This record gives sequence, structure tokens and C-alpha cells, in this order.
Amino acid sequence: MQLRKQGNAQGIDVSHWQGAIDWHQVAASGISFVFIKATQNSMDKRFLDNVLGAKAAGLLVGAYHYMDDSVTTVDQAKAAARVFYSAIQAAGGVKLFDLPPVMDYESNKNNLNKATITMVAKSFLDEIYRLTSSKPMVYTYPSFISNFSGLNHYPLWIARYSATQVPADAAGWARWTFWQYSDGSAGGSLPNGTRKINGINGNVDLNEFDGTIDELKKRYSSHAAGKDDDKVADNQERDINIVSTWAADDWAEAKANGYFDGKRPGAPITREETAIVVNKLRRNFLKLIAGNSAQIDQLHQRLLQIEKGDQR
Repeated sequence: MQLRKQGNAQGIDVSHWQGAIDWHQVAASGISFVFIKATQNSMDKRFLDNVLGAKAAGLLVGAYHYMDDSVTTVDQAKAAARVFYSAIQAAGGVKLFDLPPVMDYESNKNNLNKATITMVAKSFLDEIYRLTSSKPMVYTYPSFISNFSGLNHYPLWIARYSATQVPADAAGWARWTFWQYSDGSAGGSLPNGTRKINGINGNVDLNEFDGTIDELKKRYSSHAAGKDDDKVADNQERDINIVSTWAADDWAEAKANGYFDGKRPGAPITREETAIVVNKLRRNFLKLIAGNSAQIDQLHQRLLQIEKGDQR
């Protein structure tokens, strides 16, 4: 994978282990982004305070979920994603966050095989994508990454504590999007040559984005709107029978008003289906402005003239 580069944006990741943080001092230390632990079975006890403080200090904020060893099945992985999503909602919702949601998967105390680990990871990623409509990111270690198969269309946040050695290509990934290059005691250093972050007592993980702060903002500029410029790869499957969270209210209104039959909300719309909706809107509009059915035919003829370009 690629080397670190001068001018790349610097960040940290934190959890309750860092205790109370002076976020304004953190920002003054040259830190521009932070990933905050949200959940591991339940919400991290400092998640909400950390999000509030980091946002107030002007940092770009993302949230991560630590995959607990108790999660070993598809259903459990989906449930874990829902716990993660609930914490995101409690903090202010998807739109509050500047960076994509992260799955931190790095432990295998139950000795699951690689196929099961990939299945758990994919189920979690699919579910959090469905809930947030934002492409999630994978965090892991070089010693764990080989357990994954077919997930390299997701961005990678890799942990490799070294001042000189880059992470090796693995599991289909040849580039990192974020590199955790130090745990605060070993590995690489900040551009100023230290590993110390003001405002935090003790060590904290240090991270680098593959680009400048402006490039980081540009890459995820649409994320806060509930989207992500990075589309999930073509082999990413979506359940077309489940409406996306961000579109649920509009879908329910359109369905209640008779413009759609309520089926397959995630399916592509055809030109024929578009014609049906447009014609329903057209008829309803005529009824609305006519006030009574006697004038509809007259208005219909006038509308036909307008649609054909006759403005007389």
C-alpha cells in the first residue's frame, strides 16, 4: 500500500478509555478529524459527550462500531448494526456525522473460519448501509485482514504501527483510505515529530487520511446529507423491498396519495411507471384547479396546448 504523505490530514480515534477530552485543545494540536467509538453490544458511555465536544471544536466526526466476539451469525451481525444505528440516531442522526460509519473487526476469540467472518462482516456492512444509505468503511489489522474475502470495494482503515513500514497489500486492498499509524506509544509520529495530543491524558491512536483536509472534506461532502459520493460496488446487493431510512417519509406520503402501489421501493423506475405517476399528477392537478368536474375538459384542452408548445 501507499506511503504517508506530507500535507495529509491528521486525526485520532477515541473511546471512553480516553476519559474527558478538551476538544478545543485537540483541534489546536493540528487534528482535523476524529472517529469516535459508538457501540460494542451497547453504546460507549462517552459517545454522546465526545460527539458533542468534537463537533463544537470544529473537527470532522465519524463513528465506529467494535465487532464483539459474541457476534457469530448473520442475525447477530444485523442486530449489531441496528444497535450502532440507534447510537448514531441518539447523537443527532446520520446527517450530523461528517465521515462514514465504520465497522471495526479485529478479534476472533471463537476461532471462526474465514467464510463465517466474511459472512458476519458483510451482513453488518449491508445492514448499516441499508439503514444509513452511506457506504461504510472497514477497520482492521494486518494480522486479521486475510479473514475477509470480497469486501475490498469498501474503503479501508488499516492499523499498522510503524514509522517506516507501510501496510502490505492484502485481501484485495492495495490502498488505504485511513492509516492508524500509531497507538500513541509506538509507530509513526505526527508531522511535528511527537505523538502527544494536547487535551487528552495519556496515549491516543493517531491516524492519517490519504489526502489533505480539503480533499477529505470534498470526498465526504455529501455524506452529511445521508449520501456518499463513493457508491457501493456493483456486486453490493440491496433488498429492493425495503425502503431506505432517508426516503421513508416521502415514500409513505407518495404511497398514501396513490402515486405508487407500495411495492419494491428500492427498484429502478421504468419509463412506463414514470408515465403512470406523471399522468396521475396531471389529472389531480386539473381537478384541483378546476374546482369542479365541468371545467376539467376545458382545462385539459388548454394543458394539451401548453404541453405542445402553443402558448396562445
